[in-house]
Amino acid sequence: MRGKFITVEGGEGVGKSSNLDAICERIREGGHDVLQTREPGGTPTAELIRRLLLEHGDEPLPAEAELLLFFAARSLHVSNVIRPSLEAGTWIVCDRFTDASLAYQGGGRGLDKAKIEMLAQWVHGDLRPDLTILLDAPLEVGRGRAARRGEADRMETERSEFHDRVRRSYLALAAAEPRRFAVVDASAPLDQVRAEVSLAVGRLMSEK
Repeated sequence: MRGKFITVEGGEGVGKSSNLDAICERIREGGHDVLQTREPGGTPTAELIRRLLLEHGDEPLPAEAELLLFFAARSLHVSNVIRPSLEAGTWIVCDRFTDASLAYQGGGRGLDKAKIEMLAQWVHGDLRPDLTILLDAPLEVGRGRAARRGEADRMETERSEFHDRVRRSYLALAAAEPRRFAVVDASAPLDQVRAEVSLAVGRLMSEK
């Protein structure tokens, strides 16, 4: 049987890292093999692209170039890791996927979402997450947490207006696809967040 594809989305500081291990453990408890991965990244070359995208370089990175680099990394990730693993029956838990491009480059940067969807169709066709967990928190909560993690990367240092557009884009995506998205209040205590996340994963595991 094909594995299931779960993505975890959200803005900066919403606690994705704090929940990824717990999601994988829940899947293992259900008797499934699981692979945890991330975007951009997930393969050696895609990780090199990640570094280019997140470092504070001397050369300005136009929004279009940023988008294309994300999809170049995604193409490697899908072809070399995600599709083969799913076909082998392994469940995938991925820190961000194409919804992040729609939120960050579409909502945050203002790029044409139709062009992003066109790239998505080209790069991964009919491959879509079976479940997307959107960890949502007010901007001041997420940015406050992110600031405590240490040196901020290039995306984290964007202005609040940018991150507000990203959050609103995520929530619009979730509203448009309520059956795929599980929106979790990431400002709640961690135990409560993990309980809601576990419930969403459990519902997916119970599907025939």
